[in-house]
Amino acid sequence: MTFIDLNLQASVLAGLPSQLHTPTRIQKLAIPVVLAQRDLLALSQTGSGKTLAFGLPLLQQINANVPNIQAVVLVPTRELAAQVSGALQQVAKGIGVRIQTICGGVDQAQQLIELERQPQFLVTTPGRLLDLLTQQLIGLDAVRHLVLDEADRLLEMGFWPDIQRLLTHIPAERQTLMFSATLPSALDSIAMDLLNDPLRKEAHASNSVVEEIEERLYLVNKGSKAQALLALLKQHAWPQVLVFVSTRDAADALCKKLRKGGVAVASLHGEKDQAIREQTLEDFKANTIQVLVATDLLARGIHVEALPIVINMDLPTSAPVYVHRVGRTARAGRDGIALSLVCHGEIHALTAIRDLTGRELALLELAGFPVTDVPASGERKRPVRDKQANRRSANKPSAKQFRGKGNKKL
Repeated sequence: MTFIDLNLQASVLAGLPSQLHTPTRIQKLAIPVVLAQRDLLALSQTGSGKTLAFGLPLLQQINANVPNIQAVVLVPTRELAAQVSGALQQVAKGIGVRIQTICGGVDQAQQLIELERQPQFLVTTPGRLLDLLTQQLIGLDAVRHLVLDEADRLLEMGFWPDIQRLLTHIPAERQTLMFSATLPSALDSIAMDLLNDPLRKEAHASNSVVEEIEERLYLVNKGSKAQALLALLKQHAWPQVLVFVSTRDAADALCKKLRKGGVAVASLHGEKDQAIREQTLEDFKANTIQVLVATDLLARGIHVEALPIVINMDLPTSAPVYVHRVGRTARAGRDGIALSLVCHGEIHALTAIRDLTGRELALLELAGFPVTDVPASGERKRPVRDKQANRRSANKPSAKQFRGKGNKKL
């Protein structure tokens, strides 16, 4: 099957990279549904081509002669907004459709100037779009297509209030599409409530990890993780390594340790200026930086061509985040390695990941790093205090009453 077999017009396909001939499974399943203007909940593994699965059929339905925003794609991060726009830009240009990216961290005045070009296709993060709507600087009355990319993240409490407010500005008569690699059962009913008589298409089992990813998990001491990472980097000399940590402070601290160890490294997280974030990611993609230490800002949707390995310095407390993290490698059918350094304190997180993915994920020994930490027993480290004695002491009105009767004042 080719893209033409999916009833996509030649003018739309002309903008695709020359190496793209055969649609992926999610593209085969989703494109006909989008062209039929049905609502859709689409679940597919990371790196399986979801952007083109909704982007190509939507671009085909945009009227390039109407200077109004007709399609809105909502994404959770600025980096993903830029990536989605970039993936569709060449196709859009070929058919005369104007795409604009709107997100925070960028000068609003510049975005307003770009809006004067009257784009028909908007890729945006919820917060900045809501700001513009509140200031009445943008209108969405002509929107007929709404996409929630990385839908599970957008339906979580951090974004959900903004999504609810945004929906009041978009016509109810619209096509709504949701795409994600994971969808916790707790969010399933919320997702379905936003859709009108939807079809559900699953290209792969929900919450599954791509088979081309080789997962290795090493049990190490918590305090040995940085040295273990340095040893692995020197042993394997991978050209590109994406390292995930859970906090911004941890990202900067690890970056400093690796730099002292002679590694070409940079950190990327939400506290950094947007221009620095964009340049850092570009440097990593261009192999100027060997190791990029990032928070989960980069766990979703970000595509790095032929990234050989992802390393988890710590396991995420949310099991679906693990699926998104490791999905940065082995994209578009390539092989990749997902390596995790696990300490005893993360066993509960590991159990949740095993339950979600259905994978065994055995813990291995890492040569040169024997485990001396012991699992927490759950027992109290200090004896239980005598609460009755504490109450008696608390009732003493003065320090004098702690002395024996025969004691004299010193």
